[in-house]
Amino acid sequence: MGLLSEGHALNWSETKPYAEYIRVHGIEQFINSWNRLKHRRGDSLKWGDEIEGMLVRFDHANRRVQLLLRGVELLELLKASEVPSQEDPYYSHWVCEYGEYMVEGTPGRPYGGLLAHFNVVEKNMGIRRNEVNKLLNSDTEAFVLLTTFPRLGCPSFTFPSYQADPLNSASHSLFFPDEAICQGHPRFRTLTKNIRERRGSKIRIQVPIFRDVRTPDPFLDPGLAPDDPLTRPDHIYMDAMGFGMGSSCAQVTFQASSLQEAVLLYDQLAPLCPILLALTAASPVWKGFLSDCDCRWNVISAAVDCRTPQELGLEPLTTDKFVIPKSRYDSIDCYLSAEGEPYNDIPVVMDRGYYERLVSAGVAPQIARHVAHLFIRDPMVVYREKLELDDAKDTDHFENIQSTNWQTMRFKPPPAGSPIGWRVEFRPLELQLTDFENAAYVVFVVLLTRVILTLNLDFLMPISQVDANMQECQKRDAVGRSRFHFRTRVIPRSNSCSAGLPPSGRTGGIADDSVAGNVNQTGNLTGNDNQTGNQTVNDNQTGTTSDTPPIGSTRPMTLDEIVNGSPTGFIGLIPLVYSYVESHPDMDVDTRCTIGQYLKLIGHRASGKLRTTAGWIRSFVTSHPEYQRDSVVPDGVCYDLLRTMTRLQSGEIEAPDLLFARIDRSQAHIPDALRSHLARTGDDTN
Repeated sequence: MGLLSEGHALNWSETKPYAEYIRVHGIEQFINSWNRLKHRRGDSLKWGDEIEGMLVRFDHANRRVQLLLRGVELLELLKASEVPSQEDPYYSHWVCEYGEYMVEGTPGRPYGGLLAHFNVVEKNMGIRRNEVNKLLNSDTEAFVLLTTFPRLGCPSFTFPSYQADPLNSASHSLFFPDEAICQGHPRFRTLTKNIRERRGSKIRIQVPIFRDVRTPDPFLDPGLAPDDPLTRPDHIYMDAMGFGMGSSCAQVTFQASSLQEAVLLYDQLAPLCPILLALTAASPVWKGFLSDCDCRWNVISAAVDCRTPQELGLEPLTTDKFVIPKSRYDSIDCYLSAEGEPYNDIPVVMDRGYYERLVSAGVAPQIARHVAHLFIRDPMVVYREKLELDDAKDTDHFENIQSTNWQTMRFKPPPAGSPIGWRVEFRPLELQLTDFENAAYVVFVVLLTRVILTLNLDFLMPISQVDANMQECQKRDAVGRSRFHFRTRVIPRSNSCSAGLPPSGRTGGIADDSVAGNVNQTGNLTGNDNQTGNQTVNDNQTGTTSDTPPIGSTRPMTLDEIVNGSPTGFIGLIPLVYSYVESHPDMDVDTRCTIGQYLKLIGHRASGKLRTTAGWIRSFVTSHPEYQRDSVVPDGVCYDLLRTMTRLQSGEIEAPDLLFARIDRSQAHIPDALRSHLARTGDDTN
């Protein structure tokens, strides 16, 4: 979502003269926050998710589905119902998003550190989704959990229908009208226009086409003339910020106990971003065509790329200061800890003057580099009323730059005047079709943070390999066809790991119909002596044999190996998570069942026993009787696809190649006994 300030938004010609002023004061604001809060410690785990969804309208008579432009109208109604209550302690909080057809919901208060909190996530997601659906016409309208609308940018893809205006609109798009941009806040249209004006041309996105037996050879996007210089053979062409920022995702933010813990988690989760992006892949269709990629990431990266020809390295630097290798929406460029320094093997472009100012003020060199790297960018949305601020109290100028650097991980200092502590945001997850799936991945990420801290795990690898994985994970069927650089040993030699870790390999990983060898058919974590006893990890993890790879070494692995483990190599993420869950004393039966089902889903997705969302969508399209095997996804196919999705989300039908049958044990709140205990202890945040 980003920083939603109120006021008069400046256009680019008005913003540019203030760019340096905002950066300078943003640096001072960060320094003041750093000096005030760098020693803050003892914050408890608090965390939450952000889920963005899309409003759609079905035209049953003509078998067509369109994006419904009612976002602002519904948001006013949803916000009016944001009232905490004893019955609903995790009430919903709503904000606008880029598309007028989008709304974003979060828990109204953060979850806490009890394992029981993992069992309320799914129910809260369902409550949020139902709140929106209650405001819609149940026969013709729906709130859909969908990463990318398959016919976004096609003629009449919205309701009401509007024509794109390539001469006068904010984006100058041939396909995406301004009316599809959120009408309730000036940030989004201003971002669209200012990015286009700063780069000196409109957005250019090229996505490779999926070549089927009747796909034209070469495929030339029909939205352009064949001789148009923007035409790229065998690629789908898109030209607006809305094609990227108008897609949806799931994000997870968690509060760390201290600055040091936030830095550690930022670094350790960064190598996992491409792994989770591949597992949640959900975007195979763009502008009505099947593409040869499964994820949204590179599309959004291009959709907000504000770099000028000089910054792209296409022209000599004369008026600009830097050649910048990446868009402002991309993977991270460096780790933040001293331990990560040996793995920072790609050049990090930064403003040397800002770096020296930060270091001279006492900011740690690695953090100073990170901030000075963010601040090579210009502010994109400036409000006239927010120019003159008190740098000792306000952080809006810092957040202006920070919030428009959309990287896979975000390091978040405490907000000004807030009790909130140091936080980290995990950003790559694509949106899944059901609450169950989205809750599974959100819970999995938060559980990984607990495992990293408890077992002192080390996932650090060269940043260049993380970047390579980010490109690999977006390819078609990356789960089944790709291999990823991954660290062969994640448990330090100094860690005896006698905390109930299962041995590496399938005996401690995924059995045929279970998770970590210990999940029965209903998804219950059952446990046995072989799994829960005090064990030491085998030689591949502890380094007690002469042929053990050196610390920090990586090798190509499949997603199955990384997630579920290998008989002869890496222990697997799920066995690591399982070891933490099974050894934790704070575990009720329902939460045990729910977590077990989440792990089973993720394990089966990684092994290929269940399709990814992208794989399921692709299979639905290619097996549809109206699909002509020419890469085109027509209205009728899109209509049936979205109808099937809504029925899946409501539980009317099943999709056994996407989801297994399960027992829903999630709850709207934590058990009464725990609630009573928390009330007695005065902990009202949980």
